[in-house]
Amino acid sequence: MAVMRVIIIGGVAGGMSAATRLRRLDESAAITVLERSGYVSFANCGLPYHVGGIIEQRGQLLLQTPESLASRFALDVRVHTEATAIDRSRKVVAIRDVTTGETDELPYDKVILSPGARPVRPPIPGIERALSLRDVEDTDAMVAATANAETAVVIGGGFIGIEVAENLIHLGMKVALVEAMPQVMAPLDPEMATPVHDALRAAGIDLRLGSGVTTIGAASVTLADGSEIPADVVVAAIGVRPETSLAVAAGLTVGALGGIAVDATHRTNDPSIYAIGDAAEKIDALSGDACLVPLANTANLAGRRVADHLGGLASSNRPVLGTAIVKVFDLTVATTGWNEKRLAAAGRPYRAIHTHPVSHAGYYPGAEGMALKLLADPETDAILGAQGVGGDGVDKRIDVLATAITGGISASGLAELELAYAPPYGSAKDPINMLGHVAENLRTGTTSALQWHELDAAVAAGATVIDVRTPGEHAAGAIPGSVPIGLDDLRDRIDELPAGPLVVHCAVGVRGHTAVRILTQAGREAVNLDGGYKTWLAGQAARAATIAG
Repeated sequence: MAVMRVIIIGGVAGGMSAATRLRRLDESAAITVLERSGYVSFANCGLPYHVGGIIEQRGQLLLQTPESLASRFALDVRVHTEATAIDRSRKVVAIRDVTTGETDELPYDKVILSPGARPVRPPIPGIERALSLRDVEDTDAMVAATANAETAVVIGGGFIGIEVAENLIHLGMKVALVEAMPQVMAPLDPEMATPVHDALRAAGIDLRLGSGVTTIGAASVTLADGSEIPADVVVAAIGVRPETSLAVAAGLTVGALGGIAVDATHRTNDPSIYAIGDAAEKIDALSGDACLVPLANTANLAGRRVADHLGGLASSNRPVLGTAIVKVFDLTVATTGWNEKRLAAAGRPYRAIHTHPVSHAGYYPGAEGMALKLLADPETDAILGAQGVGGDGVDKRIDVLATAITGGISASGLAELELAYAPPYGSAKDPINMLGHVAENLRTGTTSALQWHELDAAVAAGATVIDVRTPGEHAAGAIPGSVPIGLDDLRDRIDELPAGPLVVHCAVGVRGHTAVRILTQAGREAVNLDGGYKTWLAGQAARAATIAG
């Protein structure tokens, strides 16, 4: 039997997953891995934490070496080796040693493209001074640059930008984070981003929203609003684009979003060439359309599935939800599926639910608050997306919700999930179950809700806002024009309520739901302000940031 010659272009998550899985399936295959950098297997998601000294030893980031991979998996791993061209007619890959400049050609039967993504570098004057963080070499450069630096400007408020900014703060630097949009972390809806903004500012970060960078000088950065920020170090974390230059030169199809187009088995338009990882387009799990999702777990799975296909096993190109999580000082921020902004822009109907539970039973010490947002289809009750921001427990809730979407569990069906409970870990009614109860109440018409951004229009149309919190809560902060009537007094004071529709609110929505049930059964038209005063307040802060930007 002829030996299958497989060349994998690019290591790290996707490439190395494909290489090691294929070796486990086929001991006879000749597997060559080409890596342009000096490191083929490293923890790229840990790079910011080494910059900040959280991961102290650089060696902890290096998972495997060419020598260890050769010893355990019989892989021919060539670092500092760049694939410069793919000759599809001759089935050879042209390579160049980036250290010596020597060139060669390698024949192949199959190629797996895993070149990753390249950082976005907009044509800002002085952009050449800005550092990026993509590989170990970038990390070394950033560690060296920050060694004697006092000030830094991070351009971009996405996942990497926030992680870098936090870790520079850990170094004792004065850090500014610049984001051209009115909020950080685009996957979050505006009201969910508000606590993230608060956490960044509380940690000492000079957060500049709604103003892009116009010039990077020798020791400062100038913004579009004319302000100038001192910057011994500048980091560009504006985003990434699929690395497709090799694919384009080889005549492979690139999709409308700029990633390499692949089929259900990750094959390109050339059946001998596969593409995985950040360079390849994915299938959106909710729409079925092409999308770009540069995440390590997605790349790892794609590498495994390509190896399965080459090894003769059933394989599929899994649709993606874009489930992601990031640490922001003491906050955990996580998302899955679509957000409200995207659903609204696509004209897709949705129902939004906000809750503010605690991580475990409130009477057990250490319970931490969180904000959860669930988005569901109002007709089918299918879960369309979710977001979580808070302390302990956000991670497991977003994972359950991502699993529910994948498994086809409805929003109301969350109420039926049997989840582990003991006071140190959760509640008898877990936050996931509570989302399901709210979804069920809305689906069955047991209650009706109004979103924070719909309140002004409702009041303008004649609705009265009723605050059913305690007098002390109302005095500490209230929605302008709201009428304070505590929930426990509501039944006895219904006759005092003004005529017309009522919008009821409490702190987070729970008492508001009870108030709506009292009022509607008394013949009044009433809706609950979803997520209560806490969500409304976060929404107002987000609106103010948008106006300021």
